[in-house]
Amino acid sequence: MPSITFRNETLEDEAFLRRLYASTREDEMALTNWTPAQQSVFINLQFDLQRQHYRSAYPNADFLLVSNLNRPIGRFYIDCDAEAYQLIDISLLPDSRGQGIGGLLLKSLLEQAGAQAKPVRLQVACCNRAMYLYTRFGFAPTGGNGVYRQMEWHPA
Repeated sequence: MPSITFRNETLEDEAFLRRLYASTREDEMALTNWTPAQQSVFINLQFDLQRQHYRSAYPNADFLLVSNLNRPIGRFYIDCDAEAYQLIDISLLPDSRGQGIGGLLLKSLLEQAGAQAKPVRLQVACCNRAMYLYTRFGFAPTGGNGVYRQMEWHPA
């Protein structure tokens, strides 16, 4: 199993986080006829907007950098209030996907939430492969808008 560690993001992580974000949009960018420069402008704008939204919508969240053997491989964003946990984002670099790391992160979150008898909520794009992971871990749909699906997990 991987040697996964977490730490709070810092300003020094921005270049890595931008690269990570871009990797999550590669399939989408492949469908455009944009030049690499146009794609870069779009990706950087989207990263900035997402970051601003996350920090304003979840001011008390944990914005964690995920490392494996001291090498940054992803991000794990979680917010917890008196009522529930909100899984804001799990993103991993392409070479770290499909190895069970996302499942490990999710399992640890569910164990923590279960110990506090709190549900875990999330929103996922309907076309995102992570939806299968969430379903496998017991998340059920609670709503959506055609593009995103809200899902929730409850402790047993």
